[in-house]
Amino acid sequence: MTSTTVHHRQPPPPSPPSSDSDSDSTSPKPHHHHHTDFSTTIFHSYTTLHHHHSPDLIKIQSFLTSSRSNALSCLICLERIRPSDPTWSCSSRCFAIFHLLCIQSWARQSSDLSTLRASTRGADPSISTWNCPKCRIEFPKTLIPKTYYCFCGKVENPVHDPWVLPHSCGELCNRPLKYDCGHKCLLLCHPGPCPACPKLVKARCFCGGLEDVKRCGFKEFSCGKTCSRLLNCNVHCCGEICHDGECPPCRVKGVYSCRCGKVEVEKECCEREFRCEVECGKMLGCGKHVCEKGCHEGRCGDCPLQGRRTCPCGKRVYEGMGCDVVVPSCGGTCDKKLQCGIHRCPERCHRGICVETCRIVVTKFCKCGSLKKQVPCYQDVVCERKCQRVRDCGRHACKRKCCDGDCPPCSEICDKKLRCKNHKCPSPCHRGACAPCPVMVTISCFCGETHFEVPCGTEKEQKPPKCSKRCNITPLCRHKSITKPHKCHYGACPPCRLVCDEEYPCGHKCKLRCHGPIPPPNPEFTLRPKKKKQNLHIDSTPGSACPPCPELVWRPCVGEHIGAERMMVCSNKARFSCDNYCGNLLPCGNHFCTKTCHDLKIQCEECNLPCQRERKPSCPHSCPLPCHPEECPPCKVLIKRSCHCGAMVHVFECLYYNSLSEKEQIAARSCGGPCHRKLPNCTHLCPETCHVGECPSPDKCSKKVVVRCKCQTVKKDWPCHQVQAAYHGSGRDPKDITKNQFGIGLLPCNSDCKSKVKTDESDLHLRKSVPEKKDPDVENHVRKRKRRKDKVQHDHQVSAFQKIMGILRKILLFVIILVSLITMAYIGYKGLLWLNDWMNEMEI
Repeated sequence: MTSTTVHHRQPPPPSPPSSDSDSDSTSPKPHHHHHTDFSTTIFHSYTTLHHHHSPDLIKIQSFLTSSRSNALSCLICLERIRPSDPTWSCSSRCFAIFHLLCIQSWARQSSDLSTLRASTRGADPSISTWNCPKCRIEFPKTLIPKTYYCFCGKVENPVHDPWVLPHSCGELCNRPLKYDCGHKCLLLCHPGPCPACPKLVKARCFCGGLEDVKRCGFKEFSCGKTCSRLLNCNVHCCGEICHDGECPPCRVKGVYSCRCGKVEVEKECCEREFRCEVECGKMLGCGKHVCEKGCHEGRCGDCPLQGRRTCPCGKRVYEGMGCDVVVPSCGGTCDKKLQCGIHRCPERCHRGICVETCRIVVTKFCKCGSLKKQVPCYQDVVCERKCQRVRDCGRHACKRKCCDGDCPPCSEICDKKLRCKNHKCPSPCHRGACAPCPVMVTISCFCGETHFEVPCGTEKEQKPPKCSKRCNITPLCRHKSITKPHKCHYGACPPCRLVCDEEYPCGHKCKLRCHGPIPPPNPEFTLRPKKKKQNLHIDSTPGSACPPCPELVWRPCVGEHIGAERMMVCSNKARFSCDNYCGNLLPCGNHFCTKTCHDLKIQCEECNLPCQRERKPSCPHSCPLPCHPEECPPCKVLIKRSCHCGAMVHVFECLYYNSLSEKEQIAARSCGGPCHRKLPNCTHLCPETCHVGECPSPDKCSKKVVVRCKCQTVKKDWPCHQVQAAYHGSGRDPKDITKNQFGIGLLPCNSDCKSKVKTDESDLHLRKSVPEKKDPDVENHVRKRKRRKDKVQHDHQVSAFQKIMGILRKILLFVIILVSLITMAYIGYKGLLWLNDWMNEMEI
């Protein structure tokens, strides 16, 4: 298991070194450093010489920093490793350091668990191993540590020396370096892996074209030129940049022929050897058969049917038989072994393959032995019984169907909380204690230049390393270019002590001490939270805004009236109102505001007076809008005007009608038809077209009038003006004559008029005697009442029959509904029975 690193803080980018944060930030000493860390300089020089960022060097530097800060912790017990405690360090991959007693206990428990697991599975229990708690590298039981050695392994039980790195012998490491280059480590006895070999040697690049002096640990290099090594085809050269390992396959395209030479195809050089799909087809040596091989090189070979031949089952041998003769079967039993490997083929000697599946019925047991059954030989027996054995984890049952006893390892995740209290165990379910948390937490100063790694779960007990670098937090006030630097620190940066001199929006400058914005305080790295201090907010404290401007200035009133200014403080934005009227022109453009002095941004009073302007063109209607500055809208009021004769009414828009001249108005009002007015002296209408004023020449009406005598027997047709003249001659005014009597009595009666009067009297007598007969009407009335009574009786008879039919319909409808309900209940009951049977079958 590889360990992952979780950073406790996200360190900001590195910055140049500065004074310690514990010292006075107001008087830094940039050239005086306390607790100088020479390891940074040493490793910087080492990496500069190598021109590589080696992970081994980083790991060594982290171990040294942790040991110098007394921050080494054991992954098993999570306790701090003191300089005098016996330790053991893994020398295979992770180089983690543990307490000697802790690793011994861990190794014994792991080896015992491995032995138990091996005995459970039937393996050799003598081969037991244990794992490193961090990198999980396996060690045999014989390598359980028993003695405390230094890091390089030369000195047993090294004595603690305050001038030497803890758990180190203080001598040269002298361990063989990686890759067996023949050199040894020249560092002092140190934790972690040895760095790459720094010896200078002559080495060639990967392609061998360039020879150069390189560090022994990095002697494999690329010259950056074309490789040019001969490829496997022994024809073309590699065109890649100088590289490590074998050259890629040759990709040069060309036309190549197959093995038999019949087909030519364009292919890549690495695929030049191929076989076509055309059969050989050449005659074999017997001269009777054709070669059935595919595409091949060389001779086709002898005929496979010549020489010694056997029957299909192989029991009878035939010699000297021609290759074109079919071998007869021997007639015996085939007796070849079937695929099961137990039974033999019962068929007669036959050609071809025997039956694939052995169908002989045998008695078989299932894997777990709980079921015995007779089945065909090819069929396996599997029961449904679940294995109840506990797996090697000791917590979960096998639960596998028909298990043969070799239960597989538990596949569930352990998911127990580790000792770090931050993560859960990701390993499969197991016995014994969980492995330590593999996560390493990086504890660093705020800038991230000084840091070391500790096991997860111990970060709360560590203290951050002291850093001598400069604080890289840029001040936020306007004096950032002239402030004095200070060291990397936690918490807030020291406040600026210069004069603010910030310019107000009004143009004045602040005369107080700098109180501009400050960076937020860095999170405090403490084991126990400190009590919050009460922050006293003063006007000049850092982080607060500038106080209001105290300068005195002249301010006008809100209405900006001349001569109404007052002396006020510059920061006082309150505005005052004088006692004058506003006097601003209202939006209507016709009146002035009568309010008291008010802000110009506030709208003046609204003019609620109606519009009093004269409309153009002149109009009797007033403007419907309130008082407004623009011109009045055109009058759209509809007015009614009757025609001159009064026959119809015209509707005009006021603007259109008033814009016409007098003659145009007269022409527009005319209906265009005959005048419908009655002449003053007769009963006829005016013959002229609709016109203005009185009808012309009413005395000259030329229409015909029927003139009669008094008894209306004699009649003649006279022009109307003659009738009027006759009335005037008789001293009567024609205006007083009604329409029914106009023209009657102007002719004298003659002899025919008297006989007409007598005849009328006799007719009048006859008319009076006729209405006395009333009997036929009475009879008709009586007959109508009788017919109505008979019809009512007939209706009564029809309604009784209909009542009987209605009752029958209701009974029939009730019977149909009842039968439908019974049928539905029966079908539902049968459906439930069928569903119950189906569910029982599915459950079985």
